[in-house]
This record gives sequence, structure tokens and C-alpha cells, in this order.
Amino acid sequence: MTRKTILTCAVTGNGTMPSQNENLPVKPADIAQAAIDAGKAGAAITHIHVRDPETAKGSMDIALYKEVVDRIRDAGSDVVINLTTGEGQRFVPSEEDPSIAGPGTTLCHPALRSAHVKELQPEICTLDFNTMVNKTWTVINTPITLKTMADIANAAGTKPEIEIFDSGDLNMAKDFLAKGILKSPAMFQFVMGINFGSAANYQTLAYLVSQLPAESEWAAFGIGKNAFRMLALSYLMGGHVRIGMEDTVYIDKGELCKSNAQLVEKGVDIVEKLGGEMATPAEARDILGLRQL
Repeated sequence: MTRKTILTCAVTGNGTMPSQNENLPVKPADIAQAAIDAGKAGAAITHIHVRDPETAKGSMDIALYKEVVDRIRDAGSDVVINLTTGEGQRFVPSEEDPSIAGPGTTLCHPALRSAHVKELQPEICTLDFNTMVNKTWTVINTPITLKTMADIANAAGTKPEIEIFDSGDLNMAKDFLAKGILKSPAMFQFVMGINFGSAANYQTLAYLVSQLPAESEWAAFGIGKNAFRMLALSYLMGGHVRIGMEDTVYIDKGELCKSNAQLVEKGVDIVEKLGGEMATPAEARDILGLRQL
């Protein structure tokens, strides 16, 4: 039987702004509807950030997360819900004293970053294993931070999606698996094309995949111009796929997308034209070892 491919739609993220594409969902109702529509278009999983409705900046407000999750489920959608824990990891050094946090810093206690996971118990939450420079800031995820967050996810019955930005991240994740902090089989997501992270090309992805623990489920995605080419490459190399307005605001070169659902439809078309078959949310739960609704 042909192995089915899981498509994750990352509907809003925290970096893309409405100034880049006015169709970006920002308010909880719009984020929830984007997730529902992505599911109808063929996404098995929806990856969710929330935004401050007034500023459109990334938020950790549990009430916003709850509203989005409740709206999705109340609408009868069975799409798998994957909530981010990526907020609260940014450190911007002060120009006067690099040891002091400057404007734009969001770094906070890991328990705060996972408070919505503890309360809402989503099926999946992301767990970023990167400590790296990105543009003008640094993202900090130390082992003790990641253990705290992994413990919260495990206690909530939530499966961590292990986000890998470079080869060292994968080495640390494998150490967590060896110590039993993370459970096997694990779920990995390779982030390709971020500034100063893994290059979005075959050679880099092939190396990362070659280092995966046995029985792992994995996907890879690209940022910006690399979004659809990495979707195709991930499928062709045996992985699952991801697309969404967190990753790209374009449906084609120079053409802004109308919605996340439009991006998903194109992603599904690429996979199917390459000979693949998309997994339903229920099938994705079976593949990933999640509880059925």
C-alpha cells in the first residue's frame, strides 16, 4: 500500500505581517476559519500561532488560543491541532550592553511558553531545538528550557513536533530521546532556508534525514521562495509536507496568495501529480500515534 503523505498548514506564524499580504489571518475567528478551510482543502494538520488582534504581533495569550481551538472544534472540523511554543524565545542584545535585553526581546520562562499546552492539551505542539542567530536577534532554547517544555507536553498527552533548524539541533534531540525525555517514535520537522540555518537544498536535507533515529516520522518545509520546491523535495525524499502563510505569502512568483486554503490546494496538487496520496486527519493520527477524536 502506498504510504500516505501528511500535509501541515501553518496558517499565520508570528513573522509574516498583514503589510506583506492583507489576507493573512490575525484575529482568532480568522485564524480558526483559515485552519478549517485548510482542512477542507486537504491539510491533515493545522499549525497555529495566535496574534494580538490590535497589533498583529505574536501573542502567548491563552484566551486567544482557546478561542481558536474552540472555534475549530465547534465547527465540526477534525483537523489535527498543532499549537506553537515558539513565542518567548527571542533575545535582542542591547546596543549599549549586550548582556542586557534590548527592545524586541521576548525571552521568558519555558513554563509560560507552554502554559497553553498544559491547559488546552492539543494533540501536537512544536518544540524548537534551535539556539541560533536569525537576522538581528538570537533565539535561545537551552537543554533545561527544552526539558521543561517537553515535560509539560508529555504530562498533557501532547506529542512534540521537534523543530530542527541545523544538524546540532538534531544531535540534541537524539540525546533527549536517549535519555527518555522525548518518546520514540518521534516526529521531526526540518526548517529549511531560515537565515543562518539549514540551507534549502537537497544535500542539506539528505544529510539531516540520514541522521534521523529509526522509525521517525518527518517533514521538511522551506521559507519564502523555497516553500513549494521544498514541499516537492520533502515528498520525493519520503517525508511529509508543510505549506501556509507562515512560510510564504505567494501562490506563484510575484502573485500574492488569496488564502491558506489556496496554498494547500497547490501543495496537494504537487504531491498528487508526483504520485502521492494525501492522508486524512484520522489517517494522520494513525501514522503519528495520536489519539483519535
